[in-house]
Amino acid sequence: MKWTSAISEQPALDDAIEECAVSIRSSVGNEPLDLAIAFISPHYEDSFEQVTDLMAEKLGAKHMFGCSGGGVIGNGLEIEQRAGVSITAAILPNVGIKPFHLQAHGLPDMDAGPDQWETLIGVTADRDPHFVMVADPYSFPVQDLLMGMDYAFPRATKIGGLASGASRQGGNALFLDEQVLRTGAIGLALDGNITVDTVVAQGCRPIGHPMRISKSESNMLLELDGRPPMEVLRSMVPELPERDRELLGHSLFLGVVMDELVDHPLQGDFLIRNVMGMDGSSGGLAIGEMLKEGQLVQFHLRDAETSTDDLMAVLSRYAGDNRENEIPGALLFSCLGRGEYLYGKPNHDTDLFREKLGEVPLGGFFCNGEIGPVSGTTFLHGYTSSFGLFRPKL
Repeated sequence: MKWTSAISEQPALDDAIEECAVSIRSSVGNEPLDLAIAFISPHYEDSFEQVTDLMAEKLGAKHMFGCSGGGVIGNGLEIEQRAGVSITAAILPNVGIKPFHLQAHGLPDMDAGPDQWETLIGVTADRDPHFVMVADPYSFPVQDLLMGMDYAFPRATKIGGLASGASRQGGNALFLDEQVLRTGAIGLALDGNITVDTVVAQGCRPIGHPMRISKSESNMLLELDGRPPMEVLRSMVPELPERDRELLGHSLFLGVVMDELVDHPLQGDFLIRNVMGMDGSSGGLAIGEMLKEGQLVQFHLRDAETSTDDLMAVLSRYAGDNRENEIPGALLFSCLGRGEYLYGKPNHDTDLFREKLGEVPLGGFFCNGEIGPVSGTTFLHGYTSSFGLFRPKL
């Protein structure tokens, strides 16, 4: 298994793809490519319809996949607010690749059996597939897809993001083999000698200590260990440093432990969700997630420093757990709200990735929403960097 990543800022699309192709060929030689993944900034929007033809001409990979992105990531660089093309290519011996394109009206309903999802995707769960997916946020219900695929393919990794760069329906582009699509979702089912690890950095750190939900209704958090959550927050304030007290006013989140067997959660065990509002009369909080009594939760804060600490923690944890595994290639699906906008400097996440995991070829883009698992369930995130790390199974 070989992966390589290239990036170009050439102003003309054909020149940018050519520059990436030359770099890729210098890395892997003339071996046939099984997969080429392209993420292309909206500066080339007038040429989107040419993307698949140019990719076929200059790289000739058996399968081509990708989408438009408000910023692109490749070869250790993050290009934002300017023209950029990222292409990541792979040679994948003994790996099956099944591309698929879905439209909203074609999804099974929520009580459909796993066989209907297998038929839709074109692969069965007994093949032990993993999935890379991108979708148009204006035309496709991603949450429904993730719920259905988790049901039908419970052992499979699902990683990806929502296309970005457009402010209207039809403005984004999805690239799949010879097709340029403007709606729906596209994906790759990968099976055979491949596994996909994930690192999901949600950009937050915990404050206080974990507590159990003792009372909730729908998405309303009403009691934590028998106390109203606003009372819990007020009791925490005197113990917090000044910086955290300031963040508490505008950057407060709730981390929900999704694995009921986890009693001592670590960084990465929480699903981070927005605190959407407060009810002064009851002391309750409205949370951007359906809650259940008995769940373990902890309050979190987010800012640039916190986000850096979180990414370092989850990458370090992964690196420590995988010292024996060589990682040939990786993809990064990062939120448009990260990057230079959050950190004030370029290449923040890719620099940390290289620091913790070495010179792994890494491509990706800045998304309108990021797909990745927490405790075995796949979610659509915001403000997150979701990494997929590809390696042979055997």
